[in-house]
Amino acid sequence: MKTKIAIFLALCSLMSFSYAQTSRITGIVKTSDGHIAENVVVLLNGGKASKVSELGVYEFNNLKPGNYKITARHIGLTSRTIEAKVSEGETKVVDFIMADTKRQLDEVLVEGLKGLVEEQPSSSLRVQTPLLELPQSVQVISSSVLSKQQIFNLADGAIRNVSGVSRQSHWNDMYVNIHMRGSQIQAFRNGMNVVSSFWSPLSEDMSTVERIEFVKGPAGFMMSSGDPAGIYNVVTKKPTAENKGEVTFSAGSFEALRSTLDLNGRLSKDGKLLMRMNVAADRKSSFRPNENNKRFVIAPVLSYELNEDTKLTFEYTYQKAKMTDVGSAYVMSPFGYKSLPRDFTFSMPGLEPFNVDEHSAFLTIEHQLSKDWKLTGQGAYFNYNQIGASSWPKDIAADGKVIRKSDIWDAQSEMAMGQIFLNGQVRTGGVRHRILAGLDVGDKKYDADWNQSQVLDSLNGGEFDPQNPDYTPDFGFKPFDRSLPVSQRSATGGGAMATKYSSVYIQDELGFFEDALRLTLAGRLTTMSVANWGGKPVKSTKVTPRLGLSYSIDKLTSVYGLYDQAFLPQNGILFDGSEVKPITGNNMELGIKRDWFGGKWNTTLAVYQIVKNHEITSYGPRPEMSMEIGQKKVKGIELDIKGEILKGLNVIANYAYTDGEITKLNEGVGNQFFVGQRLDGADKHIANVWLDYELISGKLKGLSFNAGMSSNSDRATGFYSNDNPEYNLEDYLRFDGGLGYRHKAFSVRLNVNNLLDKYLLAGGAYYTNYFTTPVYSWQADAPRNYRLTMSCKF
Repeated sequence: MKTKIAIFLALCSLMSFSYAQTSRITGIVKTSDGHIAENVVVLLNGGKASKVSELGVYEFNNLKPGNYKITARHIGLTSRTIEAKVSEGETKVVDFIMADTKRQLDEVLVEGLKGLVEEQPSSSLRVQTPLLELPQSVQVISSSVLSKQQIFNLADGAIRNVSGVSRQSHWNDMYVNIHMRGSQIQAFRNGMNVVSSFWSPLSEDMSTVERIEFVKGPAGFMMSSGDPAGIYNVVTKKPTAENKGEVTFSAGSFEALRSTLDLNGRLSKDGKLLMRMNVAADRKSSFRPNENNKRFVIAPVLSYELNEDTKLTFEYTYQKAKMTDVGSAYVMSPFGYKSLPRDFTFSMPGLEPFNVDEHSAFLTIEHQLSKDWKLTGQGAYFNYNQIGASSWPKDIAADGKVIRKSDIWDAQSEMAMGQIFLNGQVRTGGVRHRILAGLDVGDKKYDADWNQSQVLDSLNGGEFDPQNPDYTPDFGFKPFDRSLPVSQRSATGGGAMATKYSSVYIQDELGFFEDALRLTLAGRLTTMSVANWGGKPVKSTKVTPRLGLSYSIDKLTSVYGLYDQAFLPQNGILFDGSEVKPITGNNMELGIKRDWFGGKWNTTLAVYQIVKNHEITSYGPRPEMSMEIGQKKVKGIELDIKGEILKGLNVIANYAYTDGEITKLNEGVGNQFFVGQRLDGADKHIANVWLDYELISGKLKGLSFNAGMSSNSDRATGFYSNDNPEYNLEDYLRFDGGLGYRHKAFSVRLNVNNLLDKYLLAGGAYYTNYFTTPVYSWQADAPRNYRLTMSCKF
């Protein structure tokens, strides 16, 4: 096999030199203020088109000698045409400087009809390849979608816009716990893995977010750590040279109030110093009593152009959250799902709230080495502090009565990360090489104290009765001991989690036959040191290869195949005292992508198989401990449709079939798992549709209507049962709708969720096997609720 691979690579290398030299036209396109004019379309003699890359480069290859007219054009920029004569074998460089046009505000606001289809990955994903040509399924949720759907927090339902993604049992707005392809996926921000524990990061406020990118399957080109199921990358807003701003005010059900401010523009006349400032404040209660949430966010960003080739960007984000019992969404009863009212809660008045402060900073430097090569360096620092307490049943009896307890949960996390990567392209004969090479380093620490607990109810008559709730605890609330810092208290409660890593990655995407056939050859060398809960560091090193193949059937259609591996450290204490190993796994994927009607809408169809080894999970008899399951296998089909289907009609539709099961069991697992068992979070069928229609002419121009549907069926809860189907969560079907209106700089939008006011179960089966009596555990969706947002752009 190794011999065959070596021969294949040798042939590819020979092919790269076998093509005769041909004429070509290339160049860099910039705006009049010196910035890269990404996504500008460059036409050759009014026909053949090339889109400007994130490096600012366009190119036309394999040209015959002769005279050509090259035209660059883009909305908001003055079109330019340059004539050039090309000799045989010559590479003609034709650069463009494009000036802003004087646009009316109405013309700018027409862009509100667009924004669903993204053609390029963000620069934080590192790769230069357009999404259509990338040999992997990458789905993007744009800021336009977030605004139209009134998504204020990542926990609000943004995931409906991507196939096969679900939010499992969660701790309210503290973290989102997103599952995809059978596993909880890792959270990235601006290209960096920001997970320090299972309960991190603090869910992002959407006021700071430009787009969210879901990478399906391993993302070896991104980082040294990532789940084989994939990642999601939150890209924050950056400043541009356009002076503009927006203010919004929102109100909604359950006493919800929110206001945001977005300021963007130049701080210097020459446009070298740019600023972006986002501020948001909101508060809300809940359909459950004794529950509320307040949050404040401020995110200033500065960018400075040191010279025409070098830009420095500094970004700081502060999130402050104050929320009541984060476990209040959980309901438990031995009498079956929905045996308690939808608004029932175990949360008590008087319980100490959670206070969370998260500081994060990014410093990025981008240097254009030449028209074809760019060097990017980025450093990030995160500091997270949490003080609070949660309530939880200590035991539940057969009659449904509960002995409650309160637990401290103080935590702190610190992460320092750095990365440097080189993007570029070079031609060897008739073959184009897109090169990516990078280095990643990181140091993450997490300390938590949940070792202090107090029983709140007495036996023999003092139990809490959910059928007749009296929330006053028999023993009251006693203050927890916080005389020592969290870092010291965490040692007695399980210790600290710490991860250090360094990783080197190199990738070459070879383009053959005028770039119609693209072969990706890549590999990553990763070294990690993981200390579990104060234990000794465990070091491991692994090489993970990546092989991708993509072929453009025509300019709008591509097919691809991918093989990639993953390497992910884990934190936990195994119940048998053995060493925690990193997750290893691989993904094999085939797919087809197509842009329709000139790119107004697109589709992605993918089939895949993921195999994971060494994953740990909670050990039933002792939930604070972990155990290694064995091997998991997930197979599935995913379809994503997105864009403007008809004039004014935007559609997001997706469907996923996921078949996930345990294929091997380790010794000592016991009867908690079995071979063939369905995987938690691997609902077999997930479907979503969202329609938004806006009138773009006539007296009612600017009036819009939207409707949505979300469905999860044949669901697998945390403890899926083949023998007792009544323990499995019921199907989920929700309908939403709304309307909006915008005129010039003003807009208003009303969205109504759960139109039919159904009692819907969002998640369930969390630690239900350690009480005296087996119980059903679930989380309910909110009843019918609305959000109203008014905004003004200036």
